[in-house]
Amino acid sequence: MDIIHLLPDNIANQIAAGEVVQRPASIVKELLENSVDAGADIIELRVVDAGKTSIQVIDNGKGMSETDARLAFERHATSKISEAADLFNLHTMGFRGEALASIAAVSQVELITRTIDDEVGVKLCLNGPKFVESTPVACPRGAQFLVNNIFFNMPARRRFLKSDTTELKCIFQEYERIALIHPDIEFSFYKDNEKTHTLPTGSFKKRIIDLFGTSIDKTLLPVNVETTIVKITGFVGTPESARQKGSRQFFFVNGRYMRHPYFHRAIQSAFERLIPSDKQVSYFYCLDVDPSKIDVNIHPTKTEIKFEDEQAIWQILLAVTRETLGTFNAVPVMDFEKSATPAIPTYNPDVTLSPRIDVDKSYNPFQSHQDNRTRVNTANWQKLYDVMPRTDVRPQTSDADIIANQESSEQIINCEQNENTFLQYGRYIITQARSGLMLIDQHRAHVRILYDKFIDDIQNETGISQGLLFPELFQLSPSQIVIIKRIMPDLHAVGFDISDLGGGSYAINGVPAGVEKKKPVEMVMQLLEKYNEKGSAKEVVRSSIALNLAKSNALTGSQILSNEEMAHIVSQLLQSNTPKYTPDGKVIVVILGEDKISALLK
Repeated sequence: MDIIHLLPDNIANQIAAGEVVQRPASIVKELLENSVDAGADIIELRVVDAGKTSIQVIDNGKGMSETDARLAFERHATSKISEAADLFNLHTMGFRGEALASIAAVSQVELITRTIDDEVGVKLCLNGPKFVESTPVACPRGAQFLVNNIFFNMPARRRFLKSDTTELKCIFQEYERIALIHPDIEFSFYKDNEKTHTLPTGSFKKRIIDLFGTSIDKTLLPVNVETTIVKITGFVGTPESARQKGSRQFFFVNGRYMRHPYFHRAIQSAFERLIPSDKQVSYFYCLDVDPSKIDVNIHPTKTEIKFEDEQAIWQILLAVTRETLGTFNAVPVMDFEKSATPAIPTYNPDVTLSPRIDVDKSYNPFQSHQDNRTRVNTANWQKLYDVMPRTDVRPQTSDADIIANQESSEQIINCEQNENTFLQYGRYIITQARSGLMLIDQHRAHVRILYDKFIDDIQNETGISQGLLFPELFQLSPSQIVIIKRIMPDLHAVGFDISDLGGGSYAINGVPAGVEKKKPVEMVMQLLEKYNEKGSAKEVVRSSIALNLAKSNALTGSQILSNEEMAHIVSQLLQSNTPKYTPDGKVIVVILGEDKISALLK
């Protein structure tokens, strides 16, 4: 009995769609690339419910005839290539002819399109892979793709979609990659029928600034080199702009975004010993290579590319980055002429005063006289030690709060609240407990205290805002706008006063009381960078905000504290419901019992 058979077209299309359409961002990528290939200079992207409900891309490209529109949804139907050799001479974003067929297989699609030669356009409706209707319609030149209910016929795949924040972040990433490399195209973005921003046409640098804010302008150094192998243009960040997270790093080859860890190491090598090993700089590199020297047909998403001259390009990237740093004095240099001259203060006789000697002319060494200075009475010298605490007497205080220990039984802390109780050793506060010595990490203790305060302020909306004398202005990228709008109510609840100025610009008018000495913009940017994309639950979002604020404003481990300050820290810590651990699970308090101390002193 034969057991091998052909799969039905609908099942084959759904299998192929699994490679191309992984989430709403995949549809955005494919539709935007089609609009770019169609020669559009104005493109609109509209998403509803992070693309789960609908995704619409409108362009003014050359459009399609009715025949082409029908054929476009067939598998391997494309206008980009006609033979295998064309795969090594690509000048378009798409070429496989699988995108529209894959999108139609897992969603409900509506296409309205018209060419410049046609008086009326055509409207096609598809439900899954099946055509529903085709009708003439009046419309402008170009194409309007409307994709509704992604994975409506694959409920298992739909359940695997992440939160709206995560999916919208992925959509913005694809949008940024395509908009960044095409500054000659005007892009507009609409979220839930509300226009978020518009990117006007301009230069490559202007597009970077429009996407990532004006603050990045001062940190960009131009890169430009042309060789027989590759032409490289773009920008790289200065060493001072390096940071641990949130660096914008983009490679483009022939107008196509790509990921290339090997080339990334070339950039990092150029900054070796200029920045810490755990930090990175932003860069925007555009590579122009002979299409016959690369292979883009190795991954469904077309973001991985093979280069024939990979090692040579690596060396060129390293050399041009180092040359750029040296040309713009981004690398620290030593001035040997100044270094050879010791910094000796200049002698100025005009301001020098002669020494004066005061002599007591009435003093007679041969006459006896009484010394009026106060003498210390040392007759009862034993009383000098009465102020020292006796180690054999338990401090006269009542029991304090209970420290919750998840690994052992509860321990009662008994502290003496006076000036001789506390001792600071490095980052640790040492005090006496009923069962031994208590060691407290002052930084972690303050993190716990501040975290409890911020959480309480957010839940009860009782955060006090301290107004700034001058508002602090900052610019956000589209992906950051999504995050700040989501967490804005909690930021207001904790004490931030932030106003939306439009166009991605925001102003900080007030900050939570007690953190006025911190840099407001830096605090907000850290909150956005460290925002947990899995934090769809409101409690997780609030916890993330409170923890990041607590860490950025807590005492440092090297800060010297007075006895009163240490007593205040310990008192507040013991009032917490969980004083044993920080919110992220690090130990705050350790108690050395008498048996442990005795074992150490044997």
